[in-house]
Amino acid sequence: MKTTEENKLDNPVWNSLSETHQEFAVDYGNTKFYHPDYCPFGGFIEPENTKDAMDKYASLTQNFFIVGEKPFVSSSLKIVKELVCLQMIIDKKIELPIDTEIIKLTENHNDQLCDLVNLVQPGYFKNKTSLLGSYFGIFKENQLIAVTGERMKMNSFTELSAIVTHPEHTGKGYAKQLITHVVNAIFEENKIPFLHVVETNIGAIKLYEKLGFTTRRKISFWNINN
Repeated sequence: MKTTEENKLDNPVWNSLSETHQEFAVDYGNTKFYHPDYCPFGGFIEPENTKDAMDKYASLTQNFFIVGEKPFVSSSLKIVKELVCLQMIIDKKIELPIDTEIIKLTENHNDQLCDLVNLVQPGYFKNKTSLLGSYFGIFKENQLIAVTGERMKMNSFTELSAIVTHPEHTGKGYAKQLITHVVNAIFEENKIPFLHVVETNIGAIKLYEKLGFTTRRKISFWNINN
């Protein structure tokens, strides 16, 4: 049986912007968005109240996502696609040795971080996304080759995000070690880690399951454009 606190994961953007990430909110009342410089995500309480809010937000950024239930969209906007994701959660620390040096990234690494994430997962990672949480990386010969960080944050939950390895360096266990490092750091803060992964990304899902994540539910990311 789900707890009241865990039910907040059903509407992760709304609850993040109502709790830990209030300072990043563009608040239209019943609909809230992250400021587009940080993350192009929105969430709402009542779908019929989303039209005006999305029209206003569309003046700040042309391309964004509503996370959760399907929103009502005005005639000036269109739903480009529905990304169905698994929302996965883990309930205990990962027992895995870390034998690679993991570096906490700073603003000096931001250009490399943005370049790497957008190489592998274009469209989500913005110039200020790294300010939403802590980001960690692995370097080889001064090149950032793998990262994992934190994105949405609530009082009781922190989302893992940007789990990315450069295509030339996959298959070496870097993601596994970074996920372990970030998951265990989140538990040290007395929060529960969760993540979102597109349901067709079978390889990533198998990795997360092997590390102890379980699927909590499916959740849609509605890509909206004008």
